[in-house]
Amino acid sequence: MKPYVIKFFIVFFGAGFGGSFRYVISAAANRLFGGYFPLGTLSVNIIGSFLLGLLIFGLDAKSLLGNEMKLFLAIGFCGGFTTFSTFSFETIMLIRHTEYFIAGMNIILNLFLTLFALYLAYIITK
Repeated sequence: MKPYVIKFFIVFFGAGFGGSFRYVISAAANRLFGGYFPLGTLSVNIIGSFLLGLLIFGLDAKSLLGNEMKLFLAIGFCGGFTTFSTFSFETIMLIRHTEYFIAGMNIILNLFLTLFALYLAYIITK
């Protein structure tokens, strides 16, 4: 099997596990706390960002993660669990590299453009 096919399936299975855990944790948080605020989504975004930080800044920085495990956990699992973790990681990396303006634009554009895109889709499908 070609290396890119193997990598594809590693990410595929990681994302499947991540998405499944997102569902379970989000549903449990919503059931536990209820209310109007989407606490389940906030919970998985925070947990996913924290987990990605641990993986990249803790394990990978110390060369404790192999490439396949990094694909499975960081790209697959965290990506399936929440893409917000990737956004958070990229923003922190920009800040660490003193790219404050770009980090700020990343925050502003991601927040407003994704909300706008969702609203646009809502309007189009209404």
